[in-house]
Amino acid sequence: MLFNDETVNMIRENSLEMERAGSLTQQVLNIIYENGLFKLFVPEEFGGKMMGLPDALKIFEQASRIDGSFGWLVNIGSGGGYFIPSILPTVSQEVFSDKKAVIAGSGFPSGTAERVDGGFVVNGQWKYCSGSTHATVFTANCKVEGSETSSNPEIRSFILLPEQVKIVQDWKAFGLKATASHSIAVENAFVPEEMTFDIFGNRSYYDHPVYQYPFVQFAQTSFTAVSIGICKHFLDEAKQLSQQNKEAWQTSHRYDFVINKINDMEQLLARSSDDFYKTIAESWKTHARHKQLSKHQQEEISRQCKETTRVALTCAQSILPYLGINAIMEDTPVNQTWRDLHTACQNTLVVPFYDIDIN
Repeated sequence: MLFNDETVNMIRENSLEMERAGSLTQQVLNIIYENGLFKLFVPEEFGGKMMGLPDALKIFEQASRIDGSFGWLVNIGSGGGYFIPSILPTVSQEVFSDKKAVIAGSGFPSGTAERVDGGFVVNGQWKYCSGSTHATVFTANCKVEGSETSSNPEIRSFILLPEQVKIVQDWKAFGLKATASHSIAVENAFVPEEMTFDIFGNRSYYDHPVYQYPFVQFAQTSFTAVSIGICKHFLDEAKQLSQQNKEAWQTSHRYDFVINKINDMEQLLARSSDDFYKTIAESWKTHARHKQLSKHQQEEISRQCKETTRVALTCAQSILPYLGINAIMEDTPVNQTWRDLHTACQNTLVVPFYDIDIN
């Protein structure tokens, strides 16, 4: 375990304060910095840990089991390292070497970029930039003006400094409240050519298996690990709440019913979680050897991610109605984890859009 009991307790003691503030406390951010949790996919020469995907997923799960927003931000923050092979090494050194270095950004090309001497002028607004309030740089995708006449307009990524970005505090979700997943807005910001990159183009600056792992599956596996962790925390809290009410609930056999229900869901989640990690381990072994995965293998990873995420969601949905009125109070851990899980599972990449037989 990366996190000892003292660290777990400290983060959870900060949970309610972070949820109310809408961002992590400095104390919790310091834990991230000291453990290099934003640098799991950053080369060692930049002070990173350069970790394989299966090991990183376990960290995402552990972090999310402590606190949903904490785990989500560790996942999103470290995920920025995936783009290092596309960025000039001199720029990567500048962007990623600091102990506190972390990117916030958006992949949707909702901005425009006009070519000018030496670079581009960028305008636009981008939603859901998790970690916006502690980001050291931002990235945003834009359509390059003048390329609209082609069937595939040029999409380019831009590295923006905090002073070029306005944070629009519009993250009003009912869960993952402390992720500061606000929109960012940029107006007439000059970005030098070297501070741009093509996410679909050259990825040859650094060679590590994680950088060649398919991006969609990279993101899906990360979100799934977060969902597993949050669900395990929910089940822990549901069991603790049941124990606290044992004497009152035993008179009507309610206690035995709820505990059996929780145990059933723990077993269901454990089976699906095992299937998930087995699928990822097998894919990683193949990928590390051959540097590519077949279309069928990629589809199987996606299917397993969506199934396991749906299992996690089903576990929480099936238990909450039996936990009593206290469980719907927003300042209780069981309610916070329930809301965090539903928010994490709402990401389109892990929504199946087909029925899944949960058993």
